[in-house]
Amino acid sequence: MIIYFDAMNNSGFIARRYLFSRKHISLISTLTFISITGITIGTALLIVVLSVFNGFFDVIKGFLLSHDPDVRIEAANSATFAQNEEMLAQIRALPEVRVLSPYVEGKALMALENTENEVVEVKGVNRDLFFQLVEIEQSITNGVFDISVKDRTPGIIIHQDLRNRTRLNLKDEVTLLSAAGMKNALTQITVPQTYRFELRGTYFLQQIAGTPKVFVDIEAAKRLFRSRNSISGIDLKLTDNEVADKVKKELSAQLGPDFKISTWYDLQKPLYDVMYLEKWGSFVILILIVIVAVLNIIGSLTMIVIQKQRDIGILMSMGYSKQGIKNIFRKQGLYIGLIGCGIGGVLGLLLSWAQAKFGLVKLSSAFIIEAYPVLINPMDVVIILSASLLLCVLASWYPAHRAAQVQPADAVRYE
Repeated sequence: MIIYFDAMNNSGFIARRYLFSRKHISLISTLTFISITGITIGTALLIVVLSVFNGFFDVIKGFLLSHDPDVRIEAANSATFAQNEEMLAQIRALPEVRVLSPYVEGKALMALENTENEVVEVKGVNRDLFFQLVEIEQSITNGVFDISVKDRTPGIIIHQDLRNRTRLNLKDEVTLLSAAGMKNALTQITVPQTYRFELRGTYFLQQIAGTPKVFVDIEAAKRLFRSRNSISGIDLKLTDNEVADKVKKELSAQLGPDFKISTWYDLQKPLYDVMYLEKWGSFVILILIVIVAVLNIIGSLTMIVIQKQRDIGILMSMGYSKQGIKNIFRKQGLYIGLIGCGIGGVLGLLLSWAQAKFGLVKLSSAFIIEAYPVLINPMDVVIILSASLLLCVLASWYPAHRAAQVQPADAVRYE
């Protein structure tokens, strides 16, 4: 029993001797080196590539949240709903809600002189609340964000690209006609009711999805779209956008099925879903590098089993059980995985850090950022290292099983 116990404790030592013997360089040691190199490269690439995808996701999310709310409340079955003070009080009572900004939104025709008319997305907002919701004030390129009524004319703010196309100047008057106004003119055979606005400023926000909006005061938008005391929705800014799903569940329970609650993710879901699909699709492709290295592990460990049959027979005659023999070869797979994952993990993290710190790999100057963005997600690193290590341990299953089937008498007899 004492011999058996000591032998079991030496399984790790024997596994290391079989793998890393310095007596001579053989095909087995070469295959082991190739396996470790493959796992190292695969692990490092996975960490770098997934970190780059995380960086792009963070950049895109930042740009979208520059004009998207953390949570949006809309009517489920209609374009507008009545502005209810009791409902607003319920929403404000949630501790995660920092800013609540009602809005009126719709499409309108911008009638212009000496140029083609434009169909624009008009959004009516409360200026002070809207400034707390998005950081648009720093994006003003000309004039000021003034949508108040002056000399009986409300102000309007348009995107810089729209101004370049229409060649409008500050203080020019523009005319807006809503779809509802055009419908009434056609059905009632009357002159369509138009609304005049004074151009007070232009802004520039990098558009990744959707079309740039035209901003007016919420009361002017109500008159334009004939919504009276109704609004199109309520935008919310939270203390932390990561709690958006929690707030969505709370609001859904409070407001009921008549309202549609959307988080920042829901508002741009197709884009975010594609980015996640690309990220994990790349993970599946790059893990093939690790799988190729794992096949080398199976080959090298199987050759060790064939080469060391006499040793295995001696170990069994000394008291090693089949389980003890399996442990030797399983530990060899574990050691290969630990070395490859350890070196690959450190290398991947160093490369990711260097890219994030110094921007080593540049992007085209036409893109919105100068270098590939990098964001290291600890959970991604854990998943990569765990998956690579698990594959290495699984690779040792067949060689370990084969080693345990060796018969001690037969192994020693013919040596």
